[in-house]
Amino acid sequence: MASMTPSSCTERGFTLLEVLVALAIFAVLAVAVTTASQHVLAQSQGVRERLLASWVADNHLTELGLQAAPAPGQRSLEVMFGQHRWTLHESRRLDVGGLLEVQVRVGLAADRQVLHQATGWLGMADAPR
Repeated sequence: MASMTPSSCTERGFTLLEVLVALAIFAVLAVAVTTASQHVLAQSQGVRERLLASWVADNHLTELGLQAAPAPGQRSLEVMFGQHRWTLHESRRLDVGGLLEVQVRVGLAADRQVLHQATGWLGMADAPR
């Protein structure tokens, strides 16, 4: 019966150093992937807020178009949409050809940052030409 000596052993495993290097590489990659995914989540929240703000502005311009044309001026109001409270800043000025130019700036009520700005024109039936 042949005895097994270290030189006759054909199986070879990883050394402790190789395992530690592989573990360090995995840890660095795991941190990079986690950081990237957090960045993507933060960006998607911002995109969602900007999309909702654009819908709020479009809805407001549509509502103004369905009402009697307001007088030139400015006003601010708050609306609820998409489980958020939004602040709208509306400015109206008489434009060439009897059109009323309406600019709407929309942002979250808790924040002063404007997330979307939209411009629309409304016909003025009694505007001077």
